[in-house]
Parts: sequence; C-alpha cells; structure tokens
Amino acid sequence: MILHTEDFGEGQPIVFLHTGLQTGLTDFEYQREYFKDKYKIVLPDLRGHGNSVEDDFTNFFEDSAKDIAETLSHLGIESTHIVGCSLGALVGLYFAKRFPSKVKSLTISGVLSKRPDNWIELQKEDVEHQSQLLKNNDALSYFENLHKSNWRQFLEMAKNENWYPFEETNDLDGIIAPILYMVGEGNKAEAKGTLFYPSIKDDVHVSIIPFASHLVHSEQPDIYTRILEKFLKKVDN
Repeated sequence: MILHTEDFGEGQPIVFLHTGLQTGLTDFEYQREYFKDKYKIVLPDLRGHGNSVEDDFTNFFEDSAKDIAETLSHLGIESTHIVGCSLGALVGLYFAKRFPSKVKSLTISGVLSKRPDNWIELQKEDVEHQSQLLKNNDALSYFENLHKSNWRQFLEMAKNENWYPFEETNDLDGIIAPILYMVGEGNKAEAKGTLFYPSIKDDVHVSIIPFASHLVHSEQPDIYTRILEKFLKKVDN
C-alpha cells in the first residue's frame, strides 16, 4: 500500500520511521526541524498508524517493508537514508534487507539484536504497561484521534511472546548500506548490539548515548542528531 506521507524541504531524502503508536508527524520532530533545510524529510505513517488505514497486522513487518518500497516509488525516490526507532527501526531493517539498492544508509535505535534471557519477563511487563494504557481515558482519546485504523490491534500483536523478529535483528545479511546503531546506556539489553553488530558486518558504526534508554532520539535529541548528522555526511561524501 502507498502510505500517507508528509514531506519537508528539498535535497537528498531522509525517511524517518516512527515508533509504535506514533505517526510521521508526531515522532522525530526535533530531527525534522534540524535537517529540513538541508535534506528532503519524508515522514510516512506506517500501516495501521495515523492516516495509513489498514487493519491487517498478520504479516506486519514484511508488509511494511513492501509499503515503504511502494511509497518511495510513488514519490519518485530511488534511494534514501533510512532512520528508524523501535518499531520503525525493525521496519527499516526489513526494508534494507529486501530492497538493499533503495537504501543509502540505515540508522536504527531501540532494537534488540538478540533475544534476552529474560525476554518473557520483559514482554509481560510491556503487556502490563499496555493494559494500563487502555485504562487511561486521556491516552485512549489521544490515540483514537491520532489513528484512523484500529490501533488496538497493534497491542494485540505485541501480546504474542514471539512477535519480536529476532531472526531478523540478529542477522544483517543482505544489507549493503552502512549502518549506524545508536542506543541509550540505560537499556542494557539493547546495548549488547553495540558489540554484536560490528562483529557480523563491516561498516557498522555504534554510539552509546548517556542519560537515555529506549527512545534515544527523543530523550537526548541534540546528541542523537549531531551523531546522525556526522554519519550522514560521511556517507554522502
């Protein structure tokens, strides 16, 4: 499907892929404002999010990678920098493997490279957090207004303990573009990827950002953005 997309600026494109239950316009706001005078900023709503109406999440990551490819083709973009966090980073990984010629660089954060030993415990904590979310009337109103699809299906998907695509995150085969992996020091499980990814692929750059955890781009936006800028300049030169 062709995703609902907003774009800003002109130049070499950067596609920012948002986190779960956010949209292109509600995530990566700091980075959008920072880069829009130098790059073309492309902000799709992933399927089932925002104005990209779709209630079928049965093959979410594979379908989302195809969505990105169709959307870029529709926009006339042959290759692009891909930047994603959490859910968006997972979609970015799928896309970079399946459409490598379309990816100039890949920046990911909020990703688990391997299944943690305490994964079941972590997954149960996430499910409990989501359960509490559904009891918060303000949050319910916010998400109902933000998404035209049945956004609760995403929460249902995450209840399956096997929903996370570890078979994809611990294998970078097929990605030919340089990779920047950023992680907050507060997330020990994600930080393990800073050792693992460079060991299985050349041209992987890593950065551990202090005083941050899962959402490094919003928890430490200035540091994250400066590092991303240096990486993009290195790739483009």
